[in-house]
Amino acid sequence: MKRTSIILGVATLVALGGFAIAAQGADLPNIKVLATGGTIAGAQASATDYGYKSGAYDVNSLIKAVPNLDKLAVITGEQVANIGSQDMSDEIWLKLAKRVNAVLAEPGTSGALITHGTDTLEETSYFLSLVTKSDKPVVMVGSMRPATAISADGPGNIYNGVAVAADGRAKGKGTLVVLNDTIHYARNVMKTDTTSVQTFQSLNRGPAGVVHTGKIEWFEPMDKKQGKASEFSVDTLDKLPRVDIIYAHANMSADLIDAAIKNGAKGLVIAGVGDGNMTTPALDALTKAAKSGIVVVRSTRLAEGIVLRNNEVNDDEKGFVASGELNPAKSRVLLQLALTKTNDPVRIQKMFYEY
Repeated sequence: MKRTSIILGVATLVALGGFAIAAQGADLPNIKVLATGGTIAGAQASATDYGYKSGAYDVNSLIKAVPNLDKLAVITGEQVANIGSQDMSDEIWLKLAKRVNAVLAEPGTSGALITHGTDTLEETSYFLSLVTKSDKPVVMVGSMRPATAISADGPGNIYNGVAVAADGRAKGKGTLVVLNDTIHYARNVMKTDTTSVQTFQSLNRGPAGVVHTGKIEWFEPMDKKQGKASEFSVDTLDKLPRVDIIYAHANMSADLIDAAIKNGAKGLVIAGVGDGNMTTPALDALTKAAKSGIVVVRSTRLAEGIVLRNNEVNDDEKGFVASGELNPAKSRVLLQLALTKTNDPVRIQKMFYEY
């Protein structure tokens, strides 16, 4: 496979010689694009192949593939990682977060756009929303179709993402996720479909806004702490505490709980049935774990709803934390950061209310 051009829709990009994203007006904002790979940078052997390789194209190729970006902003790019997001790690999170903070601290930078695979985009975006120390816009985009696909969605998402990052009204809204003409708050968004371009939804609260060909309409503001209001920081961190997610099911045993603790987990998130429930053997094992200092968070394996404290399970008695609106993946993110501050479940429960 020759990686000489990116096919957008049914046509191969040509006549890009000398193309550069430069200012068309003196007052355009400066947007930094930080690329991490993913489907948005993926390539197929042909435009009709089902399989593809993530991260086949670099950041400059992605930028050049989007017409008229120079009318929105002055764009520069940087490759932070080049992976499928199923391989996203704590180490890359810390590297990316520190780079985002450094870029946004530069006086000439107006905002940041991050390209990312969709599989773990909701986790990375929530992590960044908790550790970014700037009010400048941070926007994450991805795609469900690789760059060489028929009707590739990546270029449109990048265009709309840059438009949002360049919009002064995005200031102070924390990390945003932009896909398929919809703007989401990082805290609320989740991937809901394996292949559909309309996979990202904010099920409990609804989207932050909509964007169509760069034209933006904003909806309700976020009422939870994020960005500069967050107490969390990555400045002195070179690793994060281990937190494992365990999926509840009929006939669930305590084996995986015991194994996670034995292998170094400092916290456990249970993707519980219903309102964060689980079998009696699992509940007994987690009660024992909580009394030994392991922080246990009850979330749910369901797509929507709120895990309420002391509903079905007596969290006060057992020393558990209820996740509220946060799904298991985002509960893990918040618990990892919370454990850099404390292992007191009372204090951590307060963080789950606030963030």
